[in-house]
Amino acid sequence: MDDSTESPGNDSSALVVINRRKGIYILPNLFTLAALFGGFYAIVMAINGRFDLASVGIFCAMVLDSLDGRVARMTNTQSAFGEQMDSLSDMVSFGAAPALISYVWALNGLGRWGWFAAFVYCACAALRLARFNVNTAVVDKRYFQGLPSPAAAALVAGFIWLMTDLGIKGSAVAWPMFALALYAGLTMVTNVPFYSFKVVSVKKSVPFAVIVLIAMGIAVINIDPPTVMFGVFVIYGLSGYVVYGWRKAKGIHTSVISTSTDEPDERGLHK
Repeated sequence: MDDSTESPGNDSSALVVINRRKGIYILPNLFTLAALFGGFYAIVMAINGRFDLASVGIFCAMVLDSLDGRVARMTNTQSAFGEQMDSLSDMVSFGAAPALISYVWALNGLGRWGWFAAFVYCACAALRLARFNVNTAVVDKRYFQGLPSPAAAALVAGFIWLMTDLGIKGSAVAWPMFALALYAGLTMVTNVPFYSFKVVSVKKSVPFAVIVLIAMGIAVINIDPPTVMFGVFVIYGLSGYVVYGWRKAKGIHTSVISTSTDEPDERGLHK
C-alpha cells in the first residue's frame, strides 16, 4: 500500500476541526442584552404612561452600554458578533426608543410635524451608528465624530424626565421637545468633535482626590437626578460646538479623522 495515500480517519478529523462551532462570549453580551432590555423597558413604560420610568430605562441602558465594551476589552473577549450585537442594541435603546417615547409623550400633539421630528431623530441615530462602524479604524480615539447616540438619547430622555418630575405635561412643551429632538438627531450626523473619554483607563492608579471627586459627583446627582443628569448632557451636547469653534478660531484642523482611507465609495463618510 502506498504511504502517500491519505486515510479516511485523517479526513474525518479535519472535518471535525473545520465544522467545530465557534462559541459566543457570554459576559460582554450579557451587558449588551441588559442594555437592550433597558431600551425595550423604556418603550413599554412609555406606552403605559410612565414616562419617568421610561427615561430611567434609557439612562440604565446608557450605563450598561458603556460597560459592555470595557468588560470585553478587560477580559479579552472582543468579537465581531459582539460588535454587531452592540450596534443593534444601540439602535433600539438610543434610536428607536427615544424617538417613540418623545412622540408618545409630546410630539403626537403636533401632527405630522411630530412624527417628522421623531423620524429624523431615529434616522439620524441609524446613520450615526452606521458611520461609526465604518469609521472605527480612522477616527481619532479621543473624540467622537458627531454626538454619540447614548448622549443624544440622554438629552431627549433627560428633558422628558425633568419635565415629568416638575409636573409639566408633554403637550405644554411639545415645540421645545420638537426642537430638542431635531438638535439631538442632527448633531449625531455632524462632524463636530465630542470628547470620548476613551483615554481614561480604569486599570491605572489615580490620586486619592479623584475618588473624593467621584463620591461628590454621585452625591450631587442624588440631590436632584433629573435636573443634574439633564444639565450634564446639555453641557456635553454643546461642548462639541465649543471645541469646534475654538479650533476654527485658532486655525486648528477640526476633523477627527486621523488616517486617510483608500475606499473611494466611502470617502464622503470620512470628511
